[in-house]
Amino acid sequence: MNIEIENLNDDKIKDREIYSWPIWSCEISEFDWEYNDKESCYLLEGEVEVHSEFETVTFCAGDFVVFPKGLKCRWRVIKPVRKHYTFG
Repeated sequence: MNIEIENLNDDKIKDREIYSWPIWSCEISEFDWEYNDKESCYLLEGEVEVHSEFETVTFCAGDFVVFPKGLKCRWRVIKPVRKHYTFG
């Protein structure tokens, strides 16, 4: 149950209509989270470290991240985050 991280070029961002997705933001903090559905997100700002029983990953502005359904993890927001996101 791994977190996928990739960099998307402008064409892929437009094809997926990422800029039409809702925006979520968060200040520097730490919290536990469980994904009841798959989440895809694109970070506009910030830096995050996510720790699960499977891995620890770090991602930042410009990264496209996919969290699998059922993942339980702990978020550590290192720099304030703004991201586009969608579920499903």
